[in-house]
Amino acid sequence: MSQLEQNGSQYYKKIIVALVLGWVAIWIYRTILTPIYPQIQSSLGDVSNAEIGLIASVYFFAYTGMQIPAGILVDKFGQKTVLIPAFIGFAIGAVVLGTAGSLPQVYLGSLISGIATGSYYGSAYSLSAKHVPKDKKTFANAIINSGSAVGMIIGLVGSSVLVGGLNIEWNWMLYGTALIILGVTFVFYINIKSDKKSVKVENPENTGATSADIVTDPRDDVSLFSPKHITVYFTYFAVCYGYYMIVTWLPSFLVAEKGFAQSDVGYVSALVAVAGIPGALIFARLIDRRQQDRLKYILMLLLVAAVMIGLTVYSPSPWILYIALILYGLMGKLAIDPVLITYVSDSVPEQKTAKALGLFNFFGMASSVVAPWLTGYIGDVTGSQVLAFYIGSVLLLAAAVFFFFVIYLRSGKETPAQ
Repeated sequence: MSQLEQNGSQYYKKIIVALVLGWVAIWIYRTILTPIYPQIQSSLGDVSNAEIGLIASVYFFAYTGMQIPAGILVDKFGQKTVLIPAFIGFAIGAVVLGTAGSLPQVYLGSLISGIATGSYYGSAYSLSAKHVPKDKKTFANAIINSGSAVGMIIGLVGSSVLVGGLNIEWNWMLYGTALIILGVTFVFYINIKSDKKSVKVENPENTGATSADIVTDPRDDVSLFSPKHITVYFTYFAVCYGYYMIVTWLPSFLVAEKGFAQSDVGYVSALVAVAGIPGALIFARLIDRRQQDRLKYILMLLLVAAVMIGLTVYSPSPWILYIALILYGLMGKLAIDPVLITYVSDSVPEQKTAKALGLFNFFGMASSVVAPWLTGYIGDVTGSQVLAFYIGSVLLLAAAVFFFFVIYLRSGKETPAQ
């Protein structure tokens, strides 16, 4: 192997490590508040479940709204140029939320953090699409995605133990998170190279180029709103809806409707993340080796995820609940994500990758704006969140049906470049 090849090999590994840490920081922030909503409600005064649910909804509204603009910025200026200032803003948002003494300031901190982290998805997965070897892409995306599970575990368990168990003020969780974010920003700075955009050849005759020198990608004219892409967007909407509903409200649901102690719910909720890491890696490795079958695996994972969310609500005993959460972790969002990400990035040319991933994540994350608020609202109106969990299950079943008819039946044996 030449020195150049060795450097390239080491670089994509550095990218993977840096992007894993990025997701760890983001998901610590996203989940650190969910087990301690009662303490936040107490410190802020008399606020409803719907108002508390809006904390997550405001964040995800801003995060979702940034997906398409961020994709355009990344395609134009490069990943590093966008990531560094964005994560500095993310740290500022965490501090604003941590110093909050009122609900409007909590919302402001969430808004700043959402805008800042909105640039991450397109940056991360366009980097992996560009630099990771083709036969390792799905597995690499699964490793990168596993950072979200690690961050989720740290956030859920850490806040449950420190705030729920040791009675530390919830604000200190945000100050610690801000320090972690700044540390990850430094990792980005030293490990990610600035992209130098190549100059586009406008007129081959003026540069001495011939038609043989210009290779046209047959995917250049692909529509980002084709029936297949729209179906993938809806599929990701359903996948994200169930996941963010669980991430946001499962701890409170377990306390209010399943009789769990608050000091235990962080551990129970973290089962999803713990199981998600091996599940994502196993399926990603399998799909990299059997790419012709990846549509079958997507369908299977959608159906299992739908059943497990329903079983979480229905479960007559804690052990059935544990099994449902573990199976959802193994075969839910964290397993589905890297397959869909690779599918989307393979379907467009390189210069459209960040934009396509931004659109994909925009539609998926739109559900994260709705799910936290709607679940809280249903709980306020009906006195139970059971209906909200069943909605998440039904959406996944609908996604499986659409995916089957629009993509699976029409694709036959799919090629990676489809």
